[in-house]
Order: sequence, then structure tokens, then C-alpha cells
Amino acid sequence: MKKMMLSTAAIVALTGAAMADEVRVYNWSDYIDEELLTKFEEETGLKLIYDVFDSNEVLETKMLAGSSGYDVVVPSGTFLQRQISAGAFQKLDTSKLSNAGNLWDVVEARTAQYDPDNAYSINYMWGTTGIGVNVGKVQEILGADAPMGSLDLIFDPANMEKLQACGVHFLDAPTEMIPAALKYIGEDPDSHDPDVLAKAEPIMSAVRPYVQKFHNSEYINALANGDICVAFGWSGDILQARDRAAEAENGVEVAYNAPSEGALMWFDQMAIPVDAPNPEGAHMFLNFILDAQNMAQASNYVYYANGNIASQEFLVEDVIGDPAIYPDAATLENLYTTTPYPARVQRTVTRMWTKVKSGT
Repeated sequence: MKKMMLSTAAIVALTGAAMADEVRVYNWSDYIDEELLTKFEEETGLKLIYDVFDSNEVLETKMLAGSSGYDVVVPSGTFLQRQISAGAFQKLDTSKLSNAGNLWDVVEARTAQYDPDNAYSINYMWGTTGIGVNVGKVQEILGADAPMGSLDLIFDPANMEKLQACGVHFLDAPTEMIPAALKYIGEDPDSHDPDVLAKAEPIMSAVRPYVQKFHNSEYINALANGDICVAFGWSGDILQARDRAAEAENGVEVAYNAPSEGALMWFDQMAIPVDAPNPEGAHMFLNFILDAQNMAQASNYVYYANGNIASQEFLVEDVIGDPAIYPDAATLENLYTTTPYPARVQRTVTRMWTKVKSGT
């Protein structure tokens, strides 16, 4: 019996040692320069296990179930807020984040609505949700005055009926699509009132027959290759598509516009689960990302703005000088943010979204 107990203790010790030698990160797909992952391993001697997900809902299921096995995860702001309330994260130890002084106060002021005092998370990237177009195809179908910078493009059934011929993708993200539909009809995009939320359903159902796919990443290559002509998606993804098309010299011109009616401003936050196997390694990873040059390398690769003010001197002009990535003051004023739906309202939203997607 004693020998068996020693063996069990040895196994636990070995498992703990193995976990201490590795850091497990769970991030969005297509969201980092992979050279940074190698650099982290070389600088720290830790093995980095890097997995990806494609929706906040997938991440949230893991976080609320507990024992995810990850040391660092990257929820968007509204989901982060709900997960903090559920006790899913541990507070950051700022004594282990020597690069925290690089954080941008302008962004921190906004992320504080999801994470008071920014106690549980750091901003990784931020951006807007808007309209990506294949300029040539859209103008060919709708004319030179096509409303490429307006929600009319995607929510007016007359436009969508014509655009279905060249392909339209929407995000599979009710927390993005429903606020946009509400904004389109002049309602509060952050409403939690079920009667107001219900007004979004007929707007989306009217154009549902013309949407080829609901997906959170496939539109990048589809736009770049000319397989679709419109995507309602995330700014950086569409700008990646723009640059892939330019590099391929395939004759596809992709443009991104934050809707003139107003666009959602979102934030992706890095946080440490309350039961992270290696919180020490997690802080090392966060501090690595907070390094100005590392953060700039990530932004230069994915074409998203970040919450690190010190990184800006290292950003390429295509990033820092592009108002679609770093909006001017007037555009910033026109951006809106949203807050998490209470559980009861979330169930209503989920049912609505399932109904819209299925077209029933």
C-alpha cells in the first residue's frame, strides 16, 4: 500500500513538473504571427501549446464548465464580463507584468466597463465590425453608387437579392449581428429589452435567403480569392483578405468600411483561468505579449489595432496609418459598445439566432 501511495505521489509530482514546463494558450484562429510562438519558447524555455477556436460561444462553454486545462484564453469583452462574474478567472499579479506600463489608457478606459480596474485581463487586440466588399463585383451588380459603407448593403433585401449571385457571408455571432440590425433601424444596439431585440429578427430573416454562409473565419480567404463579394465581419480579418488579394495579384480589390450608421467596437482580452495549471507561465506569456515590439509584430501580421501604446512606434505604416485599423477621432465617436445579455435574455437571443440561421 505504501509503495502504491509513493508511486501515485511520484506521478502527481511528475505531472505537475510537466505542466510547469509548458504553457497552454487558447486563442482565436489566424490571430498571431507564429514566429512569436517560437520566440516565446526560445526566450523562456517553456513549451507553448497553442490551440485555436472560432467563436466566443465555444470558448465560453469551456470556461463555464471549468477545468479547461488552459493557462491563457482570449474572450471578447462582453463574454469576459460574464465569465468574471461567474468566477472563471483569477486576478492578474501585476508584480509579474513588468511591461504593463505599455498599456494604452484610452483602450483601458473602455475595457474597464467589462473588467473593472482591468484587474483580470489585458487587451490583446481591438477593432470594429463592419462591411468587407469586393469593390469591382459589388459595383458591377449594384452600380458605381453602391452603398458599400452603409448597413443598407446587407440589410436591404433588394440589394441582398442581387448580391447573392456573387456570394455573401455573415458572422455566426449573434452578439455582433443583432446589435447591427438594431442600429440599422435606429434602435439601441445595446438594448436588453426582449421587445426591442425582437425587432432585429424580421430584419435578418428578410435577407437570410441570400446569405451563403454564417461563419467566423472562412470569409477571409473567400473574399481574398473572389469567391464571395460581401462579408459582414471583423475589421482585421477583412484587411487580411485585402492584403492577401493584393499579394496574389488576382485582380480582386477588397475594401473595408465601418458602417456610417455606427459600428461595434470590440475588444479581445487575454485572461488567466482561475484553475490554470501554470499561472506563473501564464503571466510570463502575458508579459511577453505586452512587450512593445512583440505586440507590434502581432499587429503588423494580423492587421488589427492593439491596446499597447508603446507598440505604436514599431507598427508599419500600413497598420498605424490606416484609418480602418486606427480610426480617426470622428469615427471613434461613432462607434458603440455592447454589454452582456443577462442569462434569461441570452436564451431568447440564442433561440432567435438559431431560427434566423435555419431560415425557419
